[in-house]
Amino acid sequence: MIIQIDTESDIPIYTQLTNQIIEGIARGDIQLGHSLPSVRAFAADLGVNMHTVNKSYHELEKKGVIKIVPKSGAMISPIDNINNETKQRIVSELKPHLAEALVLGMGKEEIKSLINTIMGEMKER
Repeated sequence: MIIQIDTESDIPIYTQLTNQIIEGIARGDIQLGHSLPSVRAFAADLGVNMHTVNKSYHELEKKGVIKIVPKSGAMISPIDNINNETKQRIVSELKPHLAEALVLGMGKEEIKSLINTIMGEMKER
């Protein structure tokens, strides 16, 4: 798993890490049921504070992407079914980005094409 942290970005490091782990799972680079590195080891590998990795792991757990098992680590959670609450959260996070794209001049077909391109980069489920 290759994680690239951009220290110059306005996006917090823990968010960059969270997003890249989710994308890695979606692409199939990180398999369901596998464990993530320990907080301490991952922080050392990335050259970031271990509290940053810990915050990312807790964010992933809150989203239902991983399960943190004390003394065993963080495991990628198999997700069979997405609940309505999670769907609503995703819609509420996606909606402002789609609105911004429309306001900035992207057309409906261009947005659909962009989504299809991004989906093509992800593993088929």
